[in-house]
Amino acid sequence: MFTATLKAIMHETTNLQSMGKMESKVMCSAGKGERKPTVEELLARAEKPSLLAPPMHKFYEGKVQVMPKCAIRSYEDFAIWYTPGVAALCREIQANPEKVFELTNRWNYVAVMSDGTRVLGLGDVGPEAAMPVMEGKALLFKYLGGVDAFPVCLKTKDPDEIVRACELLEPSFGGINLEDIEKPKCFYVLEEARKKLQIPVWHDDQQGTATVILAGLINAFKIVGKNPKESLITLVGAGAANIRTAYVLIRWGVKPGNIIMVDTKGIIHAGREDLSKEVDPWKYELAQITNAEGRTGDISKAFRGVDAVVAASKPGPGTIKKEWVASMADDAIIFACANPIPEIWPWEAKEAGARIVATGRSDFPNQVNNSLGFPAIFRGVLDVRAKTVTDDMCIAAAEELAKFAEERGIHEDDILPKMEEWEVFPREAVACALKSIEQGVARIKPSRQELYERAVAIIKNARESLEALMKAGLIRQPPPEEELLRHH
Repeated sequence: MFTATLKAIMHETTNLQSMGKMESKVMCSAGKGERKPTVEELLARAEKPSLLAPPMHKFYEGKVQVMPKCAIRSYEDFAIWYTPGVAALCREIQANPEKVFELTNRWNYVAVMSDGTRVLGLGDVGPEAAMPVMEGKALLFKYLGGVDAFPVCLKTKDPDEIVRACELLEPSFGGINLEDIEKPKCFYVLEEARKKLQIPVWHDDQQGTATVILAGLINAFKIVGKNPKESLITLVGAGAANIRTAYVLIRWGVKPGNIIMVDTKGIIHAGREDLSKEVDPWKYELAQITNAEGRTGDISKAFRGVDAVVAASKPGPGTIKKEWVASMADDAIIFACANPIPEIWPWEAKEAGARIVATGRSDFPNQVNNSLGFPAIFRGVLDVRAKTVTDDMCIAAAEELAKFAEERGIHEDDILPKMEEWEVFPREAVACALKSIEQGVARIKPSRQELYERAVAIIKNARESLEALMKAGLIRQPPPEEELLRHH
């Protein structure tokens, strides 16, 4: 299988531009006379990033680094940037600790923290194996949000030790992004850290995923002409992502009873004796307030007649069956968000009758990806030096994401902004910053215009700095993809 896939990829790399457009064509080529790609070609394209990733990472030996941001005109400047001049800053901050946000880069530092217990769809791979993901997160933070983020992988699985690590690191950072921590531990860590720290603590697998899912659902329901707050929505998978998605949807206005949740044992309902308030109070609470009709049974029963399904569960393909999709209401919406492989291939969901299909992948239409959320949300909360980040800020971000996409035009295969539409990130940052001010958790209160101009300047600086380094050859161009694949 690997050899066949590799051959297909090697064949397709001779025409990379057409490959880049292939996924969109499969969804919208009818009637345009364009060749519909074969399943083999689609599978090859889906496998390609996984094959390129190891040799590309080996070539660059990682993907983030630390660079100076101050001018160094001569060696004499080190007397200002370091000793003896830096002692003056130490005295100022000692007298007023809040000055650390003015005199150091703490205002823009974020720790990307993980214990490696729930990495992507891979499970407990450990802190070392989590490093590539945390580095990737730091890369996206910088390029999309202008945020200086650092991977911090912890050699502990103890939730209290993780919370304690957050406390110990707080003086160095303006925010903490928790990542890839297994549930229900992740809920406890988030809640406890938020109680104890005076900087934003955010769990991207919870809040980030929920933010972008909400944005996607807002626009998907607009396209199909249904009211999301009155529709039936099934959440497949009851892990960190969908538990928080349920709470955010409810906070936004979806009726709790209209949400049906499914875990590995079937539909979640109030009569489930295996659910314990002591073991997983969040899941237990949702069992009491969701599923108003009292639906029971296996996963297939959760699809019948519902308007939308949001899956954040076991990677596919085949986790979601075509016949289940066929049992949904007309104009069905499917978000198959598992990584690295969605629960059902998009073309299979379309064939089964789904009108709008989204995945977590960038190589298919309608990517529902946290990268649209966390860089801008942190840009916003950092720029007001917020003390926390709330679900209401997630909702503000989601609404701005949906609004941006709607303003430039949406359709069935384009319901969300794309990462290259960088203008969305300053707008989203401003929405979160203003919500922070409104909720009384901002240390400073710039105007909307000041916030927007600052976010634009910081994000443009990050992007243009990288482009300048690449143009100057200080960041090398990688070898051709054919060579990377051939030698790996």
